[in-house]
Amino acid sequence: MSSYSGGLKVAPAVERVRTEVRDLMLDGGGYQRVLFYGPESGMHGIIVMFPGGTGDIGIESDGAIRHEDNFVVRTRALWAHYGYGVVIVDAIGHQSMRGKRSTPEYANVTRDILAFAHSLSNVPVWVMGTSQGSIAAMNAAAHAERRELAGVILTESVSVLGKSKETVFDAHPQDVRVPALIVANRDDRCWVAPPSKAKEIADAMPNSRSTVLFVEGGVAKSSNECSSLTPHGYWEIDDKVVGDIEKWMAGTIAGS
Repeated sequence: MSSYSGGLKVAPAVERVRTEVRDLMLDGGGYQRVLFYGPESGMHGIIVMFPGGTGDIGIESDGAIRHEDNFVVRTRALWAHYGYGVVIVDAIGHQSMRGKRSTPEYANVTRDILAFAHSLSNVPVWVMGTSQGSIAAMNAAAHAERRELAGVILTESVSVLGKSKETVFDAHPQDVRVPALIVANRDDRCWVAPPSKAKEIADAMPNSRSTVLFVEGGVAKSSNECSSLTPHGYWEIDDKVVGDIEKWMAGTIAGS
């Protein structure tokens, strides 16, 4: 495990972006809705994004999103500026994903999502989750083939058992074999995602080359300390956090 403090980089402009909504049919019935958002040209990577909370962000058929506050949702344009496309994952059937993200059944869903991401372009694919969504990202990384993923990014991960009755430690971290970045905000006061657990999360992935990145800052616009509108959700420090993560991603590809 290693650690570092990244620096903010200025993202280049993007003239045109492409959006696509896809409903992925599931073996057990129903569908998984995802939204692709990314540059029309010059894309050099795709990130599959798993939101926190219940996971229900309300992707509409025209690409609009009803609930955009979550870090991995609201930063999609910023990622496009860095040359990355994102695949944003909605909740299955608009039902709460709490307690389901670490299951074998959901691991199968993540395989379908990764297959969709790879169908978009022949570029490296990462998975990223925030808060409860980190459980999904960990599960996806644990069940993916090494060639399918360039790495996994876990941000403000749920590591203490709460109402969802699952944490990243339930999502088979010992089976992750791709590079991993654990991002923890020292100012996060969400009780199920303490920054002090970051090293423990890294240590739970003994077969991964893991890195812990500590950040600081953020503004609280909500009294709920686990809200996206607080330091837990990197509110008002998006640019710095995205810049730091992108720096790690670029270094990972360069060193592979």
